[in-house]
Amino acid sequence: MAEAVDNPSSFSGESDEDFKYGFQREEMYKASIAGTVDAYDRHVFLCFKSPEDWLPRVEGSDSDLLPKLFSSALKSRKNDIAVKTKFTICEGRDGTEFSDGDVLIFPEMIKYKSLKDSDVDSFVDDVIVNGKPWASGMQEVLTGSHIFVCAHGSRDKRCGVCGPVLIQKLKEEIDLRGLGDQVFVTPCSHVGGHKYAGNLIIYSPNPEGKIMGHWYGYVTPNDVPELLDQHIGKGEIIERIWRGQMGSSTEEGEKVDEQKLPNGKDQKRKKKHQEDSPSLGNKESVAGCCQGADGVSCCRDATLVDKCTSEEQGKKVLTKLSHWMGTWEQGDVFATIAVVGAVATVAVAYSLYRRSG
Repeated sequence: MAEAVDNPSSFSGESDEDFKYGFQREEMYKASIAGTVDAYDRHVFLCFKSPEDWLPRVEGSDSDLLPKLFSSALKSRKNDIAVKTKFTICEGRDGTEFSDGDVLIFPEMIKYKSLKDSDVDSFVDDVIVNGKPWASGMQEVLTGSHIFVCAHGSRDKRCGVCGPVLIQKLKEEIDLRGLGDQVFVTPCSHVGGHKYAGNLIIYSPNPEGKIMGHWYGYVTPNDVPELLDQHIGKGEIIERIWRGQMGSSTEEGEKVDEQKLPNGKDQKRKKKHQEDSPSLGNKESVAGCCQGADGVSCCRDATLVDKCTSEEQGKKVLTKLSHWMGTWEQGDVFATIAVVGAVATVAVAYSLYRRSG
């Protein structure tokens, strides 16, 4: 279960609307949110107008043809798309980071500009289905970290109340840190889980440089500095508000939730990104050796079992010898060494005598 923060209402006002739809609503922090992200491996954003223009089902509206055509093309080619792909609308208009018709693709971090209605089928076929550059457009590389905040108010009032406040706070904190050319914030449409508003997704490189997509819910303006400084700045997940990530199944997210530390204001729960650690399948192929309880080996390579046993036996012999010698007095040790040396000298002299004879 997510942990409440102190005075989130200080940013949105203690109005009736805030207590019903905003950061003070009763349902905040009531549910455990880890594992609430459906599995996917690629996220495609179509930039289209602004949240104020979006209908509740923007991708199904007859008046907004571009989103509808794009969504329909993805659905019709679903069985041909090898990579599990999520589709979302985000803001695209003059004066913002992206323009109407731009297409953003993560984790590839690429952008295509100004898609038209007539371009949709060829774009989906080239880029989404076949994984090739679009023959009719120029591919651009995205840089930095990208934060998408659900602000789809016509779909759910909670996102419409929380989203804009979070966007404003994010932009303020980004400016204070001088990160305007490195961290970009964009409103987006419904991503699932209205009851977890504020919802946001962060696409940014982990410490190894791999682009990851992490989802957060129950986010309030008080969480913004930590998201910028810890998640983006240091690569640390803020677990108390973490929903899941791109590339993980819901079941995997639930397992992570079970391993979390207990909630508590004095104990913040964070973890370093673990996305690049070897999977179980990779671990099975690695020849490793360990010693289990009661001398039972858990070596995965059978040829290493004997090696493990020999090494352990050798260690035991050395340990016993060391213990045996340790019980002698120092004088006894020196005397023994002298006797051994004398015997060795006699043996060498006798060997030389035999050869000379």
